[in-house]
Amino acid sequence: MRAIEVFGLSAVVAITIGWAPAAFAQTTEPATREAAIEQAQAEKTKTLHPYEVSRGERLMAKVDSILNGTVRKWHPFFESAYSGGGFTLGAGYAQYVSPFNVLDVRASYSAANYKLAEAEFVAPRLFHRRGALSVVGGWREATQVPFYGIGTDTPNVTRFTFGFQRPYASALLTLRPTRRYLMLRGGLELTQWKEQRGQGSNPVDTAFTPVALPGIGIDVTYVHSQGTAGFDWRNSPGYARRGGFYGVTVHDYSDRDNVFGFRQYDYEAIQHFPILREAWVISLHGLASTTSTSKGQVIPYFMLPALGSGHTLRGFDSFRFRDRNRLMVQAEWRIMVNRFMDTAFFYDAGKVTRSTADLDFQGLKSDFGFGARFHSPFTTPLRVEVAKSNEGFRFVLNTSHVF
Repeated sequence: MRAIEVFGLSAVVAITIGWAPAAFAQTTEPATREAAIEQAQAEKTKTLHPYEVSRGERLMAKVDSILNGTVRKWHPFFESAYSGGGFTLGAGYAQYVSPFNVLDVRASYSAANYKLAEAEFVAPRLFHRRGALSVVGGWREATQVPFYGIGTDTPNVTRFTFGFQRPYASALLTLRPTRRYLMLRGGLELTQWKEQRGQGSNPVDTAFTPVALPGIGIDVTYVHSQGTAGFDWRNSPGYARRGGFYGVTVHDYSDRDNVFGFRQYDYEAIQHFPILREAWVISLHGLASTTSTSKGQVIPYFMLPALGSGHTLRGFDSFRFRDRNRLMVQAEWRIMVNRFMDTAFFYDAGKVTRSTADLDFQGLKSDFGFGARFHSPFTTPLRVEVAKSNEGFRFVLNTSHVF
């Protein structure tokens, strides 16, 4: 009997000794904080796996890259062949040909049957980052460009239309010798303007003759040269919240037949005044354009300086006013919403004149409105605005900055 009790006690002791380490391991807390961290990390490694990006995150990453101006191979392209073309859809394909130089081939089609196809080579860092070169070649067609007559006081009762086809090839070189303030720009373009009958019920050639309105039915080839000198200390022309630009640009349109040649002089001033650490910005813009011709030559009506568009008088139809000279002033109160969006209250005023002596602030056409801009630190890929003038409301959807 005593032998059985001893055996049973030995079995209990053996079982207890065998289970003790496991029970001790489950109930004993780590002795130090470092041990606790190591134990927690060991537990986490059992469930680790690569992060899976959601579809929404991939979409927002693409939007973010577009807003930041990142060059993508396949990209949307919303530029119309000419102002007033309506809603435009297009696409482009960009390819780096060196670490910084890009070749971009793109095309678009608008609701008004406007067509655009072009290729552009951009070299943004020449002469130790003091220069940039753009070479463009392409073809454009517009089918129903509006025309209301010559002058500021033309009625908007009848809207005439004309069309054109235009192949072109150009090069534009921008130099910043000091990298900051002084800006010099020169360009050369070979282009052909073939004016043709516009689509719609009121083509221009049904109401005007070539004598009364020079340029109807012409096919003219221009050698267009231009030169700009100015001071520019904005962060970027495509989007800025401080700084300014003051410059003069001379355009020379040389007609090989010495019939339709002329010169145009543009005087422009832009100034941004930041307020409250750039949360608000007061932006001002002024533009004056004058023209001159050699003896015996005339300016085609479709090449006259114009006002009325998503960049000039936003409350009026595109090319609402045309004449030999123009004057325009714009003011905006821009309010930053976040790093990708601004809103703005704006006011535009301007007029066109036959004589430079009439370029004053009397009898200006004006509008006002409100809009939102979606931008990157350097570009404004989308601008949505509503403008009101004495001719009604206009909705503006544009893919570039206003100034």
